[in-house]
Amino acid sequence: MDQWVKVERYCLIGHLVAMAFGLAGLLIVMPHPELLALLPAGSTLFRWSMAGGGVVYILLGTIAVAIYAYRTLGLRNWLAFMVPAVGISSTSELLGTSTGFPFGNYSYLSGLGYKIAGLVPFTIPLSWFYLGLCSYLLAKAGLGKKFGWLGQVGAIALGALMLTSWDFVLDPAMSQTVMPFWYWHQPGAFFGMPYQNFVGWMGTGCVFISVAAVLWRKQTIALQPAQLNLPLVIYLGNFVFAMVMSLAAGFWIPVLLGLVLGVAPAVVCWRLGQTVEPSAIVLPISDAAKSTKQRIAA
Repeated sequence: MDQWVKVERYCLIGHLVAMAFGLAGLLIVMPHPELLALLPAGSTLFRWSMAGGGVVYILLGTIAVAIYAYRTLGLRNWLAFMVPAVGISSTSELLGTSTGFPFGNYSYLSGLGYKIAGLVPFTIPLSWFYLGLCSYLLAKAGLGKKFGWLGQVGAIALGALMLTSWDFVLDPAMSQTVMPFWYWHQPGAFFGMPYQNFVGWMGTGCVFISVAAVLWRKQTIALQPAQLNLPLVIYLGNFVFAMVMSLAAGFWIPVLLGLVLGVAPAVVCWRLGQTVEPSAIVLPISDAAKSTKQRIAA
């Protein structure tokens, strides 16, 4: 097996396991600290988990998706998505935490790593990248080539919607848990979040996905059905993490919205990607990626 594939799978498994441990720490251990006495070095492990658990799971998810993108899309096209995603989302987050535009007035707390300019944890733009890419690839596979330019626009909009739907579920819980990771200076009407937040998410997602789509416009491949599995697993894994957090806090409506607007389209697009002709799933690839695929096949 190709070494990159092994590293990708290990990081994917680590990403999912790290999220599971994070849920256990936030929802079980923090409300019941006496459980730490039952574990060897329980207090030390818990402190390490709370200090760096969020950083670890985001980094592992980023590495897994980056390797996947390199293998299937090629170096140029991976970077053509990652650079706009990280750059534009960083700009939006820095504007949001300093001016309130485009998401509303909020600030990040500790737990997600070093803060850029003292405002935004460096892991946040990485999460925009890996969830954004997975959302767009699934949307692109579902809409396919047959819709022409409408399919292109629709894939951008649907990918941004799926990304925003994840935030429907994540934001209320992560800003109001016993150990919040950010907080709103002016809590909004949607379970503590302002509706402006979702407009900001949708807009930011549309912008960087559109930039990547333009950069990809002259390069196409037929993405194989099996290559859609990792985007779906990443999307569903992160959604489940957010869903469990929200349900534990008693937030049912955000979960229902996320299921309808995020999970359902993701699964339907994945399923359509398993049934359409490979030529109907238009995605870019470079010569480097073609060589990588040839080595794996050999």
